[in-house]
Amino acid sequence: MSEMVALSDGVYSTEEDEMLVDFCKALELDAQILESLQSTLFDRKNVSVSAPASGLTPPTDAQHKHDPLDPAREWLDKLQVQDPRMARFLCKMIPSQCPFERDVKLFGHKIVHIPAMCKINPLYEQLVGLRFRALSYLADDCGEDVTPYI
Repeated sequence: MSEMVALSDGVYSTEEDEMLVDFCKALELDAQILESLQSTLFDRKNVSVSAPASGLTPPTDAQHKHDPLDPAREWLDKLQVQDPRMARFLCKMIPSQCPFERDVKLFGHKIVHIPAMCKINPLYEQLVGLRFRALSYLADDCGEDVTPYI
């Protein structure tokens, strides 16, 4: 697991190593489990940008500006629904509309509008897409009536 976290951007840096060693200490784990990973350390401070010896260029700032939720987004986008029980579960668990959006009224007059909190969810688009794929699977492949889920 630590290897996946450390190498998510393709480089295991000294900063990441220090953080993982701290996690090992905090969790009372033996830091020796990081030895094989530490052999791939990339120290940004000791690299000359003009002529890298290995032919590899050090990562630029643009390469380090990625969203940490991208792997989760990609996984959700690639998830295929191929089981009717799973499709029904997804349709029940992922709401068709945001349950939080509403108008607060007092004496028949709207006082405040609470916006859809689902739009704040960083995985909203992927979850809606997954729900749609589950509904499509039930309707198209299984021939089920999906009106109870709408």
